[in-house]
Amino acid sequence: MLQPTEIDRLLVVMAHPDDVDFGSAGTMATLTALGVHVTYCLVTDGDAGGSDRSITRTEMASMRRKEQTAAAAVVGVHDLVFLGHPDGRVVADLALRRDISRVIRQVRPQVVLCQSPDRNLDRIFASHPDHLAAGEAALCAVYPDSRNPFAFPELLEEGHEPWSVGEVWLSAHPAITDVVDVTEHIERKFEALLCHASQHVDPAGMQVRVREWMAATATANGLPAGRYAEGYRVVRAG
Repeated sequence: MLQPTEIDRLLVVMAHPDDVDFGSAGTMATLTALGVHVTYCLVTDGDAGGSDRSITRTEMASMRRKEQTAAAAVVGVHDLVFLGHPDGRVVADLALRRDISRVIRQVRPQVVLCQSPDRNLDRIFASHPDHLAAGEAALCAVYPDSRNPFAFPELLEEGHEPWSVGEVWLSAHPAITDVVDVTEHIERKFEALLCHASQHVDPAGMQVRVREWMAATATANGLPAGRYAEGYRVVRAG
């Protein structure tokens, strides 16, 4: 896993607003505090989220963009790109691969952090179909699309030169290879999560569950008792 001193720019690609905060807000706070520039790319606006039927889907999309923007600011992230693909209907097709490749070529990151394309049967909620599709499209965009000048020639016409990403960090993968100790930033993680007020029926219960997950990840990966971690399957792409 590349260390923060080896990373100038990191791009996060996630299916929905709040996905990055559940899986990686502590990592984001850790990296930005050390000077890494982070950009979020949200595939959807999360318009199919929430349970209040009185809110129109257009209103929900607007609400969730604002919530994600506020949550990002909490952990030091101020660059966000919303691709606007339909929530609940994400497909790893050429259109999405092109859109993510465009962002990679614009941001030119050393690391792309995305969702796992592999279903985790131990954590089915992490394997939402949109997550799997977004992860698959992001990996295809990393290799071969964003580095191949002949993939999506329209991107060259737009002035976006090819870019090769060095590493991919897969969130919610069933086989973790590396962890980030986020103990010092855990309260910022929960502050970011609570920005997504439209999605939390039981905010207190959510915090208990997430804290338990992070403690279990730390323990399973050799960190001392009382530490909290976020885990990744790291893939060399360079």
